[in-house]
Amino acid sequence: MAIEYMGLNNIQGPLAVIDGINDAFYEEMVTVTLDSGEKRIGRVIEISGDKAVIQVFEGTGNLSLTNTKTKFMGEPMRLALSKEMLGRTLDGIGRPIDGMGDYFADEVRDVNGQPINPVSREYPNNFIQTGISSIDCLATLIRGQKLPIFSGDGMPHDDLAVQIARQAKVVGANGEDEKFAIVFAAMGVKHDVANYFKKSFEESGVLGKVVMFLNLSNDPVVERIITPRCALTAAEYLAFKHNMHVLVILTDMTSYAEALREVSSSKGEIPSRKGFPGYLYSDLASLYERAGILNDAGGSVTQVPILTMPNDDITHPIPDLTGYITEGQIVLGRELSLMGVYPPVSILPSLSRLMKDGIGEGFTREDHPDLANQLFAAYSKVEDAKSLASVIGEDELSEIDKKYIDFGRAFDERFLAQGKDENRTIEETLDLGWELLGMLPKSELDRVNDKILEKYYRSE
Repeated sequence: MAIEYMGLNNIQGPLAVIDGINDAFYEEMVTVTLDSGEKRIGRVIEISGDKAVIQVFEGTGNLSLTNTKTKFMGEPMRLALSKEMLGRTLDGIGRPIDGMGDYFADEVRDVNGQPINPVSREYPNNFIQTGISSIDCLATLIRGQKLPIFSGDGMPHDDLAVQIARQAKVVGANGEDEKFAIVFAAMGVKHDVANYFKKSFEESGVLGKVVMFLNLSNDPVVERIITPRCALTAAEYLAFKHNMHVLVILTDMTSYAEALREVSSSKGEIPSRKGFPGYLYSDLASLYERAGILNDAGGSVTQVPILTMPNDDITHPIPDLTGYITEGQIVLGRELSLMGVYPPVSILPSLSRLMKDGIGEGFTREDHPDLANQLFAAYSKVEDAKSLASVIGEDELSEIDKKYIDFGRAFDERFLAQGKDENRTIEETLDLGWELLGMLPKSELDRVNDKILEKYYRSE
């Protein structure tokens, strides 16, 4: 039963405090009515005795301490769900903003999700092809995995997010591609970036299989905390109700964490590292752990969260904690970006912990594991040769070190670098890898099985 109260005790930033409350509960939704009759929504984020702290999504501007009416709705925040969401653009809390009106709701779910029984989880082991060689070959995305992209200010992570959303597909049984969908959530993005996302999806013809949640930079900060939860609720609905394979792209998780810090500061909580709340780890985990495959459902939820590392610091709390929770990371390198390499994936610090279970014979190709190991090993020797050349000069290097330098240049220019519209199949990527390894003597390829080496190695 909804109960309405008159007046507020205190207003601080995006938070309003109301006292004399009975039977309110954590995360309960409220409707706040202003003097003008305007209605805003909020939710309870803290309860102490008969006091409740309310997070107002549209902000607390123009709220009156005496005349504001607050109605407690008796339920948590819920999202209306339907397959008609595909192709639609919604705001950060799930309201349509594409001018096409509301859609008919098939069901309504709590945005906080339901705990998944670990016993009902299925181990991820199917390959998702992104069409990007550095990811598909060396940091392979597996269906049901959570694989973040660590970027930095000014690097092309928005372009990479769009390219992955446009090109990603399940490689497997016939018909699986038709059951593939993208849930794209942008948090704290500028208007021009939001328009770029929408325009890119429209022009590439994939908008019909994309659900977009957009929280703009001038939208309320507290809305950012709800946006990824709405996106993941939509993804779980499509995956586990309609048996679709859903790829969730969340950008930018740094904006999300900073919104969490701002709300935590408004509540007067004791800060932890860099001012972030002490529960940042568990809060991020409540989002990332919503990826996976259930053994009693035909669909899956795969996550690619994107975050910008402040000052390119991978030890910053946001990338640091994200790395603990997720199954690897794709790191974008500043040096490669300045060289004009796109996408600037720095392969040595990048890894996919589930990659070994989704590649090879029956998934990609029999040579994939050995080829990936050898490319990693060869590229690490390139770095050693570059370090030596910086001391003694490239002309003084041994012949084999010069070959590694040449291999490194070719690897950056031909394997890592590709067009923003270039969609390489896994076969093209693997063939290109072997072509580059042909620049090195056969005796240097010590990470490859002899039988595989004999079949695929071709010297230049």
